Amino acid sequence: MPESKEQGKVAVITGGSRGIGLAIAQTFAASGYSVVITGRDEKRLRTAAEELKKHQAQVAAMICDVRDPASVEKLFQEIRKQHSVIDVLINNAGVAHALASVDKLPVETWKEVIDTNLTGTFLVTREALPMIRAGGTIVNNLSVAATMPFPGMSAYNASKFGALGFTQALREDLRKRGIRVMALLPGATDTDIWGQFWADAPKEKMISAKTVAEAVLHAVSTPANTSIDEIRIGPAVGTF
Repeated sequence: MPESKEQGKVAVITGGSRGIGLAIAQTFAASGYSVVITGRDEKRLRTAAEELKKHQAQVAAMICDVRDPASVEKLFQEIRKQHSVIDVLINNAGVAHALASVDKLPVETWKEVIDTNLTGTFLVTREALPMIRAGGTIVNNLSVAATMPFPGMSAYNASKFGALGFTQALREDLRKRGIRVMALLPGATDTDIWGQFWADAPKEKMISAKTVAEAVLHAVSTPANTSIDEIRIGPAVGTF
């Protein structure tokens, strides 16, 4: 791999074994980053790590359930054994749910979605912050569901609206420390998540996860004094 300005930098991507997370990991690995990916499925993580190693990058795949504070704490204990600094944190781990009106939404589903998409983002960020220095960047993958409500998606919308509020408050917390915080708001993207609530979604009209990943790398690679609060890309679901 030729030398690049990203050589030696470290990116941590939660939910990095598939979809947008894996595409981001591939794009960053190809650009010279050392990459840490996390997920709950060990087999899927191993497969993803083998793909990433084709880029001749340093790759670590670590089991983590972002809903569990102890699991997140253990993750960063392991990361600190390999790296002293995190340059980029991508909070990407997330789940959706089957379409259901509020009166028919199981409380267990509500808790799983909120715990993963909102609390998980908080837990990972809290543990990562001691390793992020001035010039570092945090990107929270929120989707357009952070600003656009959809019928039957109350838990998902609530988790993403909440995560956007968290992202905005975090940005204010970290501004004086020189750490940038960006909200990633992709439109309809061709990933497996659609199977959870719209199996027949017209994926041919969607953008690719690779396109989203390239937009993230571009935003992260801008000068540290560049202010980018949001990364918006892709078609809105309502245009289908």
